[in-house]
Amino acid sequence: MDFKQLVIVALQVSILSTVFGFGLKTTSEDMLYLVRRPGLLVRSLIAVFLIVPVVAVVLDMMFDFRPTLEVVLVALSLSPVPPLLPTKESKAGGERSYALGLMALLALLSIVVIPLSVEVLAFVFGRSFRMAPGAIARVALITVILPLVAGITVRAWLPAVADRLEKVVSLITKTLLPLAALVLIVGSWRGMWAAVGDGTIVAIIIFVAAGLLAGHLLGGPDPEHAVVLALSSACRHPAIALTIAVANFPARHFEGTILLYLVISALIGVPYLAWHRRQTATAMAPA
Repeated sequence: MDFKQLVIVALQVSILSTVFGFGLKTTSEDMLYLVRRPGLLVRSLIAVFLIVPVVAVVLDMMFDFRPTLEVVLVALSLSPVPPLLPTKESKAGGERSYALGLMALLALLSIVVIPLSVEVLAFVFGRSFRMAPGAIARVALITVILPLVAGITVRAWLPAVADRLEKVVSLITKTLLPLAALVLIVGSWRGMWAAVGDGTIVAIIIFVAAGLLAGHLLGGPDPEHAVVLALSSACRHPAIALTIAVANFPARHFEGTILLYLVISALIGVPYLAWHRRQTATAMAPA
């Protein structure tokens, strides 16, 4: 195992521990949060599973992007459930129960919705992609569903153990995740630099901004819901996107473009979150 593979393994372990940590904090009330709010549930699914893929296809039809970028944008649009979102959303002032419940629901639905979306793209827009449901299920199960269920089970049956484990898992996540991510980005800068050009950065900015806007508006008047859905719509699962892209075009290299998307989406999220905090502070200020 070379150094880069070791870094990727460390990143995967840190992501699994992060999701397991979410589970250690999750209660049955969190999982039922969206079920008890059907209007919010429907709007959430529209933002994540409908609007963002449409934006990707419209961008593809309007502009003459290079093939790799076209594939990455469509693959990202079909790849919800970034496993680190609840942490970011909670820090931004979002409703934690909504963030956790939405992540779990999207992970489960993605197993069925992603292959269906691929067929819809082929039929309606003439964009032919193929995707084996088993590959999507495997990524969703390993990165989200299994560690989340494991954490929830420990919380339900062994709450004292969950409290002790939560501190250990939190420490691992806070040290291992940012370090592994930084080393991976630094080590992959050549691939990211090679992906720049032909409107790539502008296209990714539009894609992310459209997701933030759609999610924020459909999140409704409650700012705690709006920020969660905005981030959930704009931030996609890189491993699922890479799985879709490679399954359709195994001879091409997509890692640099996907890493570039992760960096740009993180940077775009900064001014949005700053604006959201100002709006929330203004609304809570006494008259």
